[in-house]
Amino acid sequence: MQIKIEEIEADFALLENWEERYRYIIELGGSLAPYPEAARDAAHKLRGCVSQVWLLCTASGDKDDPVLHFKGDSDAHIVKGLIAIVLALYSGRKASAVRQIDAVARLKRLGLEEHLTPQRSNGLRAMIGRIRAEAEQKCPGRNGTEAPG
Repeated sequence: MQIKIEEIEADFALLENWEERYRYIIELGGSLAPYPEAARDAAHKLRGCVSQVWLLCTASGDKDDPVLHFKGDSDAHIVKGLIAIVLALYSGRKASAVRQIDAVARLKRLGLEEHLTPQRSNGLRAMIGRIRAEAEQKCPGRNGTEAPG
C-alpha cells in the first residue's frame, strides 16, 4: 500500500530537524515498489536529473480520464525518497486531477525547496514535468479538479 502525501506531511511535522527529515526521506525511498528491469531504458529515464532516474506510468479505468499509476527508481538514496514523495502526491489519481495539482505549493509545505541542492530541485521539477506530461498525453485538454489531498 502506497503512503499518502498527507501522511508524509504529518510525519514531517513531527520530525524535529532536517537531519531526521533526510533520514525519513531515505526511508521512504526504501519503501518504493520494485521497479521493472525492462523499464530501465532511455524511454523511461528522466533528463534533467544529476542522478539516474526512471519513471514508469501505467493507466487503468476510464480511457477518457484514466487513473495513473507511477513507479520510479534512482541510483541515489535521497532521490529515491523524493520519488516516493512525488508518487505519493500523484500516483493513483485520475489524469485530469494530476494535471490540476500544484506540486510546487504542495511540496513547499514540506520545506524541501530550502533544503535541496539546486541540482536536486531541478531533478524534482523534471519529475513533476514528466508526470504532468504523462497526464496530458493520457487525457489531453480535459479540465479536472484536484483530488483531495
